[in-house]
Amino acid sequence: MYAEDVVSRLRELYPSGYFHINKDPFYLLISTVLSQRTRDEVTIPTTQKLFSVFGTVQEMAEGDVDEIQELIRNVGFYRVKAQRIIDISRIILLDYNGIVPDSMDELLKLPGVGRKTANCVLGYGFEQDVIAVDTHVHRISNRMGLVETSEPDETEKELEKVLSKEDWKDINGLMVLFGQNVCRPVGPKCDECIMDDICPKFI
Repeated sequence: MYAEDVVSRLRELYPSGYFHINKDPFYLLISTVLSQRTRDEVTIPTTQKLFSVFGTVQEMAEGDVDEIQELIRNVGFYRVKAQRIIDISRIILLDYNGIVPDSMDELLKLPGVGRKTANCVLGYGFEQDVIAVDTHVHRISNRMGLVETSEPDETEKELEKVLSKEDWKDINGLMVLFGQNVCRPVGPKCDECIMDDICPKFI
């Protein structure tokens, strides 16, 4: 199948997959919130900086919004995200006994958490078979002809139909790497692409 061929080539290109520094669900949750509208090279050190000061759910819930803003000011919409991080932490502390919920329905109740963020937590943090669709996954899946969709939520549903379930939680990381390095939104490196013999762009 075409989808299996695409995934196989991505795994060959990135055998180590997508490296997450920390797979703790709370760390992943906050990191993914910070990553919204922000590049990985900014998100990763900013998350590390934040957790070096506020290392637990309780510390984050009791954190001063101005101090958190200062720590995360390099990310986009840092003022909104600072308050959101405090609100999320308080809800987890008070409603979930300090433990990040491991279900989509419960995660979506948290402020600022959509399906992509929830699926990142469920896939990387809880090892669940889910597909986290970010801009890279949405763009590449459509560009490669795996799906024909206009919205990320549609892409998630359509990818579930064409990908083997064992590939669901890995496809995000593989396509993020591919999208950052080769299949870029502007100026894709088609001349270096391992998909050149199967990509619709070349056929």
